[in-house]
Amino acid sequence: MISKQKSLLSFRTKDGFELNALLLLKSYKNHEDLLNAPVIIHIHGVLGHFLARGTPRLLPPALLEHGINSFSVNTRMAFMGQIMGEGKFDEILEDIDASLDLLKREGFHRIFVLGYSLGANLVAYYASKRSDSDIQGLILEGCAYSLPDAQRKRWERWNSLPSYEEVYNKAREILGPQPNKSKDDRIVIVNRAWGPTFNPFHIEIFTYKTWWFMRGPEAYNAMTHKLISDIKVPILFLQGQEDDILEHWESKELARLVVESGNTDVEVKYIPRAKHDCMENPDDTVMAIVHWINKKEPPGGHDLPEV
Repeated sequence: MISKQKSLLSFRTKDGFELNALLLLKSYKNHEDLLNAPVIIHIHGVLGHFLARGTPRLLPPALLEHGINSFSVNTRMAFMGQIMGEGKFDEILEDIDASLDLLKREGFHRIFVLGYSLGANLVAYYASKRSDSDIQGLILEGCAYSLPDAQRKRWERWNSLPSYEEVYNKAREILGPQPNKSKDDRIVIVNRAWGPTFNPFHIEIFTYKTWWFMRGPEAYNAMTHKLISDIKVPILFLQGQEDDILEHWESKELARLVVESGNTDVEVKYIPRAKHDCMENPDDTVMAIVHWINKKEPPGGHDLPEV
């Protein structure tokens, strides 16, 4: 086991929201080596880094064994943000801005961003709006072609209660003509959202406002296929070969759209023996990232060690 440093940090975004993060670093002989090493900002899905069982929890320490440092940020989506109203999709701009600024102030310059599941769509949205952010590349694991389209299809498949259209109509009624400025919001529970029964495992919970900006038919920033062509930095798409949430074609089609826009530094890697969480096959997932980051080594640099 390599020597490592762990730091729990709290910091605020420009709009005043407090974020919590874990900075996981390999121990280096001198500070210059630390700052020249790659560091990945990890953006989780719905739950947050310290609640999820797979990629958000397992990937950072696995990457550290190969000399890749990690900054795991609990965004405003964490701690039930989707349910309590704080996890609005569009505000990821503030969260990643603050995370990137913190690392840059410390002197890090080989900064990558990884998004897992919902986090992949959040990161794609961010990179489409921040072309001058000094990010060296993106790793998008389990990135949906369109979050609103995916949810509509899933709810229709399981005959959800309420239906997609019913949630949309109620959201319009509650949030009014300017949803982002609305002071009114309520929790909505959708039965049969993930399966055919009324078992709690098959429900989905949002507030109307978080649903509106993440899953509603006017959630344009969550329609990743419409904005991914604006991303100019290198991208590695990761998807489980047996993904049970995304359809097999989604990563390839997103990659095609990026390449057609003129960004040819794009790779797609399907991880065998993995479903939506690629860390079900940790060896192949970790090495896919290590090899990809090795190829992004700046001129005169050295490859990451193969362990």
